[in-house]
Amino acid sequence: MTAIKKHKSALNEMEGISNPEITDDNAISKIKFKRKKQPSAKDLVAGIFKGNITDLSRAITLIESKNPKHLEKANIIIKACLPKANNSIRIGITGVPGVGKSTFIESFGLHLTSLGKKVAVLAVDPSSSLTKGSILGDKTRMEDLVKNPNAFIRPSASGDSLGGVARKTRETIILCEAAGFDTIIIETVGVGQSETAVHSMVDFFLLLKLAGAGDELQGIKRGIIEMADAIVINKADGDNIKRAKLAKVEFNRALHLYPLKASNWTPKVSICSAIENKGVNEVWEMILEYTSLTKGNSFFDEKRNEQNKFWLIQTIEEQLQQDFFGREEIKNALKEQLALIELNKTTPFVAAEYLLSLK
Repeated sequence: MTAIKKHKSALNEMEGISNPEITDDNAISKIKFKRKKQPSAKDLVAGIFKGNITDLSRAITLIESKNPKHLEKANIIIKACLPKANNSIRIGITGVPGVGKSTFIESFGLHLTSLGKKVAVLAVDPSSSLTKGSILGDKTRMEDLVKNPNAFIRPSASGDSLGGVARKTRETIILCEAAGFDTIIIETVGVGQSETAVHSMVDFFLLLKLAGAGDELQGIKRGIIEMADAIVINKADGDNIKRAKLAKVEFNRALHLYPLKASNWTPKVSICSAIENKGVNEVWEMILEYTSLTKGNSFFDEKRNEQNKFWLIQTIEEQLQQDFFGREEIKNALKEQLALIELNKTTPFVAAEYLLSLK
């Protein structure tokens, strides 16, 4: 009888290596990683004064947080930084999407750092009204500037309120100034309410335009041009140079129709090619001229004082609104009044009067 050879199956359980015996009862707890202790407000302030970017970023994160404990810590930092603030020129830059804001800011920022300036770029990134998310992609669009040791780029989601822009941006400016940044650039989305908010926190407001591209934002064009201290026609290169020069003439004519600004500054128009680094120096010379004029006639300081008063009122109004709608009694009563409005049993005005009368 032929013997049948047995084959070992790969599925057979093989004898493995036994687990090592734990000789120390505390061994597991010893190898656990401890969470790094967060720096105190005092430590962060000391780091900011030394120009430490990590400490500056941490402090800005505290400002952006909605956690009450973080807010308390942020207020301590801001108060400590105030004496070292206000030693910069604050520049707002806006323009429709596609005008080349990020390319211009990178070229402009690199030019300023070459002059020995320390530049902070605060980009107000658009937040989705549906998901509340934002792209925060400015660092990827400014590859050279982000690597510059004398530059700091901080994108922040704009949120859905004017006060949100104020809280995140105005107080971030103070921290950046305390860290030694002498030129603060604030980039806006180019559409909507953020232009008004940013205009009320900068010294010089720059509007970027494109030649021959038309303007899809006719409804707000006049308002933005009225706010602008200068108009720069970007992408003036290649076949577009002739169109840019014609656009410059047209905008100069248009600006003469506007009344004289309180600063006694006449807005100027220039052409620029950020990608070819042409016309960037002229923009900086224009800003220096504006600064010299407004500091000479005291408008520079007066404007900053007016801005502070404006944001005080805005902050009070926003806080009152949050406190009002945060009350449980108001939440319930609001639902009832909305239901009555749908049934045509009351009007929005009567409902509002009733809600405001609740103590």
